[in-house]
Amino acid sequence: MTIDFSFDRWERVKADYRRWWAGELDRPLISCTMIDRDAGRAEADRHYRNYAAIYDLAVPAEAIVDLWDYDLSCRRYLGDAFPVVWPNFGPGVMAAFIGARPGPADDTVWFHPEAEKEIADIHLRYDPDNVWFNRVKDVCRAAVGRWGGLVQIGMTDLGGGLDILSTFRHGEKLLLDLYDQPDEVKRLVWEVHDLWHRYYREIDEIIRPSNPGYTDWAEIYSAEPSYMFQCDFCHMIGPKMFDEFVKPELAASCKRQGKSFYHLDGLGQLPHLDSLLSIEALNGVQWVPGAGVSASELWFDVFEKILRAGKLAQVLFHFDLDGSAKIVDRFSAAGFAGRFILWLNGSVEEEGRVLDTMRRYGAI
Repeated sequence: MTIDFSFDRWERVKADYRRWWAGELDRPLISCTMIDRDAGRAEADRHYRNYAAIYDLAVPAEAIVDLWDYDLSCRRYLGDAFPVVWPNFGPGVMAAFIGARPGPADDTVWFHPEAEKEIADIHLRYDPDNVWFNRVKDVCRAAVGRWGGLVQIGMTDLGGGLDILSTFRHGEKLLLDLYDQPDEVKRLVWEVHDLWHRYYREIDEIIRPSNPGYTDWAEIYSAEPSYMFQCDFCHMIGPKMFDEFVKPELAASCKRQGKSFYHLDGLGQLPHLDSLLSIEALNGVQWVPGAGVSASELWFDVFEKILRAGKLAQVLFHFDLDGSAKIVDRFSAAGFAGRFILWLNGSVEEEGRVLDTMRRYGAI
């Protein structure tokens, strides 16, 4: 095994995250990986793709996991980072589990219904023989057998309730349904809810025995079941409809998980922040301003509102160490040092500055 990590380091990660979730850590969690290490093994014989749905179903699950292993072996894990993979079959892959057809592209995966139906005719059912559900499970089994607990296997991106539903009842029609057939929408939201947690549980049963804990695409470690919830459809509705069609199911899902975050993506979701912060079982919020909007360090007021509400925050920076330093300094001065996690994607050339930031705040 060539991955540059150890079970001793895992013990430190687990202890620090446990204190962070409990509000007992006196510093921020800061994670960064550098992709510059000699893998110490032969290169994988297939091209690495972000979305596993791109690979033909004839490609063995073990071959996909071997690609992940090579990528992990090329990385160094700085600060609070840890080796993690997640079976990325596209955002909202649960739609494929219940009958949608995946349409993989280089930068995402779209899901298409086999036929468009009236909302009253849509009934979502569990199918144990679904090819995509079983593909995800097969890849998870192969991952469990590969690393013996050294690598955290994250939950696939199951998706958000109305986002999944919008695959089968496209945008404008679903928006009209909120007005014209609200009871049918609510019926389907709760059908999605029940299926979502069943799929989560069944996938978790595969990866749990060797997994150090729980995580997903956001790479926030938890010792108990966790998830980064989301609802991109919320861009198109106001607070009243959010409270009627989204919040009840979201609050119920947060209660069913041990730990929960919400992916607040884009300016269109900011009107829902107050409602989100009132969900007692929601532990934290990840705020992403969205494409074409100023960098996150200019959004102190949003982060500060999240933190003052007693929630945790995840801050994402991509090659922006100056912004990172600003936000760490400001939140630490305000007494929030142990209430947020910073996820850096630093370049190798900037490693010295990354390490300086980590040393300054005790992440190394």
